[in-house]
Amino acid sequence: MDFEITFLSFYVVTVEGKGDQSDKRYKHFQTIDENMYEESALKGFLDGELARIVNRKVERHAKNDTVPTKLGHFIVEENHSLDSNPNYNLFQRIRHAKTTEEFKAANETLVINYVDTSAVRGGAFLVIQAKLRKYYDDPIVFVLKCDFEPKVASISDESTLIKTVEMAITTKNMKSIQYPYMEELGLLSESELKIHQASHARYFEDFLKFVSYAESMPEIVKSQVMTMVYDRIDEVFEEESEERQQFEAAMEVWAASPKREIQEHFSSEEVIEAAAQIVEHTPEIELAFKADHFSIKGMLADFGENLHIAKVNGRYVVMLEADTLQFEKGFSPIEFLKPDEIHHVIDKIKQK
Repeated sequence: MDFEITFLSFYVVTVEGKGDQSDKRYKHFQTIDENMYEESALKGFLDGELARIVNRKVERHAKNDTVPTKLGHFIVEENHSLDSNPNYNLFQRIRHAKTTEEFKAANETLVINYVDTSAVRGGAFLVIQAKLRKYYDDPIVFVLKCDFEPKVASISDESTLIKTVEMAITTKNMKSIQYPYMEELGLLSESELKIHQASHARYFEDFLKFVSYAESMPEIVKSQVMTMVYDRIDEVFEEESEERQQFEAAMEVWAASPKREIQEHFSSEEVIEAAAQIVEHTPEIELAFKADHFSIKGMLADFGENLHIAKVNGRYVVMLEADTLQFEKGFSPIEFLKPDEIHHVIDKIKQK
């Protein structure tokens, strides 16, 4: 991917102190156009970075809430257009600025909003308007937050910082925003942006107050499971009954617990049917649980097909079906086992 940088603004954010007593400031160092960029040290620093940002994969529904790369959506109320969203309007102004003065005036709101976040970190803050040569006439906006290299963090002179920028800032753990999101080469989604923040801190998305992020897959599955549970509640318990209230309270505790024990409310057939609905929507959804000190990990689609759970004498039994057994670490005699017939194993379990 060959990007043409049309405008770039370079800011430095400084934070002194901690908490409510911290002194948070920003300073505008330079806004440059295409010709100035070609002659600046920033060119060597950024070459290849924009392509890496665009090519970075993102799941529409992330596997968990802590993934570094997310797809954001501009929040729009029903029957309202995108231009009712302040964040969308801001990015559009930055995206379509025609002069360095227009560009700086538009993007300064971004750095002000960033500095106002509760967990802001110091470093270099770059706002870029760029075009992807051969594909788009419409610009793409990139927002980058880079940390300082410790050995040059004290540099304060504008001209020196710009000249030695490859020494002053680093792309390690760089946070970025790309707008619009490129679904595929040649297809831009104006209602979405891609945000990347390598650390677990969420402050880089906090300054976009009118952007939301799709539910992660665990959240979606949790919602589907809770719907199944409450459908059963409606069938079993009378409305407003004490038993129903107790059950609902227990389910709230269960849903909020990081470690949950099996509840034994549904038959295998009912669980297989519910799992099939989830798998139809997301075939690659994983299944993981612990049986005492054993860890079991597979796919939700395996349940009822290659993975079975039963009880014998009040204890749980997990049965796995497989065409092969492969050993990778820790040699053991089990690698030479000639397996017993399953009815012999079941009889042995029953006799415990």
